[in-house]
Amino acid sequence: MAVAATFEIEYLQYLGPDGKPVGALPEHADPARMVELFRQMLFVRTFDSKAIALQRTGKLGTYASCLGHEATHVGIGAAMRPEDVFAPSYREYGAQFMRGVHPREVLMYWGGDERGNDFEIPRHDFPWCVPIATQCLHAAGAALAFKLRGEPRVAVTCCGDGGSSKTDTYAAINSAGAYDLPFVQCIINNGWAISVPRKAQTGARTLAQKGLAGGLYCLQVDGNDLFAVLEGMRRAMERARSGQGGSVVEFLTYRLHDHTTADDARRYRDEAEVKAAWEREPIARLRTWLTDNGHWDEERERAWAEECGRRVDAEIDAYLGTQVQPVEAMFDYLYADPPPDLLAQRAAAIAREQRA
Repeated sequence: MAVAATFEIEYLQYLGPDGKPVGALPEHADPARMVELFRQMLFVRTFDSKAIALQRTGKLGTYASCLGHEATHVGIGAAMRPEDVFAPSYREYGAQFMRGVHPREVLMYWGGDERGNDFEIPRHDFPWCVPIATQCLHAAGAALAFKLRGEPRVAVTCCGDGGSSKTDTYAAINSAGAYDLPFVQCIINNGWAISVPRKAQTGARTLAQKGLAGGLYCLQVDGNDLFAVLEGMRRAMERARSGQGGSVVEFLTYRLHDHTTADDARRYRDEAEVKAAWEREPIARLRTWLTDNGHWDEERERAWAEECGRRVDAEIDAYLGTQVQPVEAMFDYLYADPPPDLLAQRAAAIAREQRA
């Protein structure tokens, strides 16, 4: 029998769930850097818990928790350069913080203020994208611009396991392959697309292999192992930057919280499954490795936890102290020349607010 082609999907893992190495660590692994990134992971978790508390007390709108995703998100952001472009979905706070987005901007967005999307530092990054997977096409377009201009920049985008089933993701992957673009598609496989489990979404053995049809480099990574995340992203970014084309990297992690604060995962998810996932979570895993190798201890963690609390509280105060925009602001940034029906709605909204 003649064979037209054969393919393999490599899997990367360096730290097991118990925090012990399962093999030789990557050559570029730097303990000092791992400590700094671990500190960032702890900061993200502190922010996440306080954001949920804000929502529960009526001071924030619906919020998408990132609990359990810290290694994947921080690793993605750490692999990028300032000149690169990030097209996020709506959960990758760790990556965005690494790129300079302020926590107060995240809170503003979830508080209903679109000015939170107008990032002060990564001005060229795309805003949050709630429509599923459309951001993948935005990143592919940016990557095409980089190639046409001859700029050594990379466009990185994220979608979930559910988003990887959308035609937008496939179109972005196909474009990246057809035009040989500096594009990295991160598929964050956290097991659930709201209430739909991974096994019900696709018959593919891996989500990484969805890039094969587009001719992209494909890799599956233990997304709870920061070493593996950094190595997988390093390979993908170097390939893109050196003109070797795009990549699809699947990060295996788990959503330890509800999909958003408007969801109750207990209705569709088995408690035993969640309990087992906590045994694989990224922070405990990296903490064990750092502690075993003399790079971290309880005293340093207590001090850093207090610092994280202070920093997040300062961001919360800045968010709560932000002046609320007038009602007409929702109309004022849609068109340079608003149509008559929109102007009529604007006038009605102002009049209704004044009556209240």
